[in-house]
Amino acid sequence: MESKVLAHKAKPRGRFPHVKRAGDFIYISGTSSRRSDNSFVGVEVDEMGTTALDIRAQTQAVIDNLSDILASVDCRLSDLVEITSFLVNMNDFGGYNAVYAANFDEEGPTRTTVAVHQLPHPHLLIEMKAVAYKPLPRDAKEAQG
Repeated sequence: MESKVLAHKAKPRGRFPHVKRAGDFIYISGTSSRRSDNSFVGVEVDEMGTTALDIRAQTQAVIDNLSDILASVDCRLSDLVEITSFLVNMNDFGGYNAVYAANFDEEGPTRTTVAVHQLPHPHLLIEMKAVAYKPLPRDAKEAQG
């Protein structure tokens, strides 16, 4: 099994990898719109401290982050077989669903969307975890034992 913490992505807020391969399956830990500098896509704070959160921008950033993480193990979004999405507010479902539909269709991964009380930062509206399937080359399987 191979695990990776990616230097160019936001550092995990705990002791876990961004991605782990177990045979032909690739597991991606919960991923948000957080950038490597700890800022967030889809968050604007004005000079008075009023915060505007954009579910569409955050959803696209999460999907882009999933794509980057998959690329680190020679996979693409089309290799995904399952996504679990966590929304802080189901009133954001429409915007999230529209962005999701622009990236995936009925041939894409299975999906479950659940509401959660909160995520690890108050600016986060969404987090996704995913599973991909990409068979290892035969010689790599033989090397694993």
